[in-house]
Amino acid sequence: MKHEYVPRSLPVKAFAQADGELSGSVPLAEMERLHSESLEPADTAEVSFSAEGEMQEDAAGQLEPWIHLSGATTLVMTCQRCLTPVATEIEFERSFRFVASEALAEVEDEESEEDVLVLSREFNLLELVEDELLMAIPAVPKHEECPAPVKLEAVDADFDISPAEKPNPFAVLQQLKK
Repeated sequence: MKHEYVPRSLPVKAFAQADGELSGSVPLAEMERLHSESLEPADTAEVSFSAEGEMQEDAAGQLEPWIHLSGATTLVMTCQRCLTPVATEIEFERSFRFVASEALAEVEDEESEEDVLVLSREFNLLELVEDELLMAIPAVPKHEECPAPVKLEAVDADFDISPAEKPNPFAVLQQLKK
């Protein structure tokens, strides 16, 4: 019998023990922080996600719950080269190990390569998807090739490039010497 999981209240340990799989999509508008990064209203934009749970042995031979998570969406952002809108695809793929307490998660997160989170009865998977997508946003969104030629000069046509004659700072000293 296949169990139906709800991403907003996922029982992580049971999900991992059952080698659960969960995938779907939600409207971008439901993820307020991510939605605020987009220039255009997200009436049709979707955030897709996929999660797989499994139990893995730790160094001491104890089984720990893991979730392998991926997500993707497209945001309309400002191209930092030409300053016009650009559709930016954002995606991530990460694995998370779950431990019993916040203190243990804090210690082990510093010492391990994987991300360590606290095990809870009802984990909001969609909040984690939103967090990971926010971190995957490029610092400088830009077109592969801008639709219009980009002006790469900061000089106006009426700007005089020739350097002005600057007075010699030692000329005053030369006058005092006489």
